[in-house]
Amino acid sequence: MAEAGLRGWLLWALLLHSARAELYTPIHRSGYCAFYDECGKNPELSGGLAPLANVSCLSNTPARLLAGEHLALLRRICPRLYAGPDTTYACCSAKQLVSLEASLAVTKALLARCPACTDNFVSLHCHNTCSPNQSLFVNVTRVARRGDGRPPAVVAYEAFYQSSFARRTYDSCSRVRVPAAATLAVGTMCGVYGSALCNAQRWLNFQGDTGNGLAPLDITFYLLEPGQTPGSGVQLLNGEVAPCNESQADGAAACSCQDCAASCPAIARPQALDATFYMGRMAGGLALVIALCSAFAVLTAFLVGPRLASRWGKGKMRDPTVGTSLSDKLSLSTHSLLSRCFQGWGTWVASWPLSVLLVSIAVVVAFSGGLAFMELTTDPVELWSAPSSQARREKEFHDQHFGPFLRTNQVILTAPTRPGSSYNSLLLGPKNFSGVLAPDVLLEVLELQETLRHLQVWSPEEQRNVSLQDVCFAPLNPHNTSLSDCCVNSLLQYFQNNRTRLLLTANQTLTGQSSQVDWRDHFLYCANAPLTFKDGTALALSCMADYGGPVFPFLAVGGYRGKDYSEAEALIMTFSLNNYASGDPRLAQAKLWEGAFLEEMRAFQQRTAGRFQVTFMAERSLEDEINRTTAQDLPVFGVSYIVIFLYISLALGSYSSWRRVAVDAKATLGLGGVAVVLGAVTAAMGFFSYLGVPSSLVILQVVPFLVLAVGADNIFILVLEYQGP
Repeated sequence: MAEAGLRGWLLWALLLHSARAELYTPIHRSGYCAFYDECGKNPELSGGLAPLANVSCLSNTPARLLAGEHLALLRRICPRLYAGPDTTYACCSAKQLVSLEASLAVTKALLARCPACTDNFVSLHCHNTCSPNQSLFVNVTRVARRGDGRPPAVVAYEAFYQSSFARRTYDSCSRVRVPAAATLAVGTMCGVYGSALCNAQRWLNFQGDTGNGLAPLDITFYLLEPGQTPGSGVQLLNGEVAPCNESQADGAAACSCQDCAASCPAIARPQALDATFYMGRMAGGLALVIALCSAFAVLTAFLVGPRLASRWGKGKMRDPTVGTSLSDKLSLSTHSLLSRCFQGWGTWVASWPLSVLLVSIAVVVAFSGGLAFMELTTDPVELWSAPSSQARREKEFHDQHFGPFLRTNQVILTAPTRPGSSYNSLLLGPKNFSGVLAPDVLLEVLELQETLRHLQVWSPEEQRNVSLQDVCFAPLNPHNTSLSDCCVNSLLQYFQNNRTRLLLTANQTLTGQSSQVDWRDHFLYCANAPLTFKDGTALALSCMADYGGPVFPFLAVGGYRGKDYSEAEALIMTFSLNNYASGDPRLAQAKLWEGAFLEEMRAFQQRTAGRFQVTFMAERSLEDEINRTTAQDLPVFGVSYIVIFLYISLALGSYSSWRRVAVDAKATLGLGGVAVVLGAVTAAMGFFSYLGVPSSLVILQVVPFLVLAVGADNIFILVLEYQGP
């Protein structure tokens, strides 16, 4: 009963509203128009985000028969309204068709992945503008008088659709994706509701709202069931809708599974699994019995076998004729050969001690001189990615054809000690806001962001200051970049980094409720519809960043569940810089700016300690960390070699009294052993540096210890062998 009463009240309201507007569209009859031709710009609108299309002239007259270029234009732009060369009537002029095509161009580009969706969307607006039966479902509600006998300009009208027609049109477009934006196309066409809360009614309402900055006039869409008619001759539009999973008449293919759920193949229900336990192809129970029996047999043989063998062997004498095996003979001969070779080598070296030492020192010094040409690799890609790996080959292909990927510099700020708050949004109802989403925090983050944006650092090579605009990624103006062209993603970009816009408030009335809207309403709107050029609040602010691109909520905030962006626990700020190949002087400029970025963030982290938790990183941070840890390891290397020197000196000593400790400690032997190890390391690294083989900090951290361990072990073996038992 309540639902029937609500429907009756709605019909009564529509009848009353239509009666008031009947003055502008008195005739609702097949073959009649509600408006025709263009009457210039809407005088009620002062401007938009893009040049607005002209509005139509009030004209409740019969539809016109089209011919010639006018007919060809209609057939190309609105093919579903074409009825033949001599039988096609329409309620739009050639100028209206040209304007319609221009106004639909952007939306068609968004929906181009699904031809059926594009055709349905174009057909819907073609019916509104050009249908020969326009007056049946269109009712003009507001006009602007122009005087001088000219017809009034239509600035608002009502469109009556059958709900199934609107739903089918919306459904054909509801899953179309925009890969570049990682979102659904309808998310940009549904205002504050985004793709998650969008439906046919909200989709159409946004398109007919001049508040979006793109619509030239207001259109009120009524979606009614077949039995619900507004009266006064008005009929519901129920046009043709092409299914998105079918090929189109012009040869266009059906939409893909990604963009149309109906195109996805049906997944066959899998067969029920056999409940029998199997191990391979054998029944599980039988396999377990065999395995247990086998294990028992092996265990029995292991325990009983040796005892039986020992008893059986006691009664037998070993055959003395059995000689040494061939492998033992081969091992003995190899050992004897090596012993003679090394004995001869040692005897020769000991015979010419001074000459050998001088030649060895000269060779070590000559090879160690190559360290002057040593190239250290600190690039993580070069360190940890094999040149022949799949990932490395794909990266090289990308860098060759598109250039190196962007350099990311990021700040993540949380305020765990701040309490959250609740807010009753006029647009989306009650919402909870985390402690970090507070005006004072946002103002402080805005100040930090502006400080980072205006950072300048002196470049000795360039003999000038390097600023963000010299190295930043500017997608819309890469050649003549200004500071506002730099790609900086943060929540503050929803307000174009403007303090005044962040603090802006306005009074708004929606569905009979009046309230004050502020930055929270704008944030909620932009989080759901980041591609909006003009939000649906009285603030009338754009969601686009100052560099001209969108800021998706997952790039601005973090630590939220689902899509409750207002409960995010972290603010994210990302500076994207251009990247360059190794050796390019511009790469040094980018690293120079990143160094200043890190210094500024360390200072901010210290100033706000206790209030905020600040985490930050630059593209160069990993290389800096590798260099830092290596520098910290150098004292460890030195101490390690000193400890080994002392250990060799003391452990190899043969002490007779305290007075002879300095003599018996064999300090010269320990020092010589450590010197030999160091000489081997430096000579090897210098030799490969001469050959142009790059080294890495990993080698500096590992090889000295490895060679030291082997060298010290050899010293003990040689000395103890020389000293004898």
